[in-house]
Amino acid sequence: MTARILIVDDILSNIKLLEARLNAEYFDVLTATSGPQALTICEQGLADIVLLDVMMPGMDGFEVCRRLKSDISTAHIPVVMVTALDQPSDRVRGLEAGADDFLTKPVDEIALIARVRSLARLKVVLDELRARASTSAALGLPDPLAHVLSDKCDGGRILVIDDRESSSERIVGALAAKHKMSVEKAPQEALFRGAEGDWDLFIVSLGLKDYDGLRLCSQVRSLERTRHLPLLMIADIEDRTRVLRGLDLGVNDFLMRPIDRNELVARVRTQLRRKRYADALRDNLKASIEMAVVDPLTGLNNRRYLESHLASLLDVASRRGQAVSFMILDIDHFKSVNDTWGHAAGDEVLKGFAARCKRVVRQVDLLCRFGGEEFVVVMPDTPMATAAVIAERLRAAVQGEGFQIGDGQKAIPVTVSIGLAETGGSPDPDNLFRRADRALYRSKSSGRNRVTAAAA
Repeated sequence: MTARILIVDDILSNIKLLEARLNAEYFDVLTATSGPQALTICEQGLADIVLLDVMMPGMDGFEVCRRLKSDISTAHIPVVMVTALDQPSDRVRGLEAGADDFLTKPVDEIALIARVRSLARLKVVLDELRARASTSAALGLPDPLAHVLSDKCDGGRILVIDDRESSSERIVGALAAKHKMSVEKAPQEALFRGAEGDWDLFIVSLGLKDYDGLRLCSQVRSLERTRHLPLLMIADIEDRTRVLRGLDLGVNDFLMRPIDRNELVARVRTQLRRKRYADALRDNLKASIEMAVVDPLTGLNNRRYLESHLASLLDVASRRGQAVSFMILDIDHFKSVNDTWGHAAGDEVLKGFAARCKRVVRQVDLLCRFGGEEFVVVMPDTPMATAAVIAERLRAAVQGEGFQIGDGQKAIPVTVSIGLAETGGSPDPDNLFRRADRALYRSKSSGRNRVTAAAA
């Protein structure tokens, strides 16, 4: 997997060493020798991952990272700090600034490639979600990143998988004040709980007795329900090779024993922030899809949804030899409702009309707002005789009681005209619609508030 890697260092020899190693793995490499230059490159959208030296004159790496992570246009870019500082306090400072990980000089080449590949996979997923949700702003949905950046990321649902009681107690003790913690000693049971529960993070010990922690991580990644669940490995210093293997398997982060409490808290917060951003992007995507096929006033499916599904529905019915009935409903004299009572009252009538229709039609029927005061009901496996009974019930339900407007202070009478058609020998949506529309016209021309069926 290739990616554009930005190396930021004021020492040219350091840049050359990293550049040569990354080029050998077919990554595209960009370079910057100062913080401001790095910020400009990232703002232009040229970098997928940033390898950032900490000790630079003028603007140090901590400040560069803070600026990247506080800017909504660059906050999603993974940042790895490359530093000679190896104290836990230094790592915590970087994590607080928003860094995704650390590499200590001299840089281990295998660890470098493993971490870059892992972050490149993450960046691809986030970029795909960002691209799919790019229409959200046009539909009026906010960019979730701004909210996530201000979120303290408390209240995470975290499962610790560790069969050493002293180890799990330390982890829980460090996190329980701000998160909902649970411990599972049995790896297989943890897998079941992961699939059944709604977790934000798994913390997996690689020191499990009689079970390979990496196999558990692999199984978590293979299940649809837990595929996107963040994984944080807890490893001993001798587990270095397994940690690198875990990154290749898709584990998000790791922490070496002895565990520094503050670093654990900071790394957990990073994973929760990343997950909440990805979840928000998925929610935005789902909402934008729903907005494209759902009428916002009535909550019914709209014309676009009807047109995209009707042909396939008719085709399936034709192959099975089943009848499909098609009903067009038009609220009588709806313009006079708007003219007399106002458009707000008209909206209340439309919402009330949709609610009455939903109470009458069956669950198998497709009810859509076609546009304006016109509605459509598609009734699979339904002959005309049955459809006519349902249509009459709909007509009676609309006429039977006035529609409340103005906080229920007034009730205005409303009626509906209905046209019906049934599929013939050809599953042609246009033909079905035209026949139902002509039947609707006859209902209206015959005095309205009636049901008319098209000739066979």
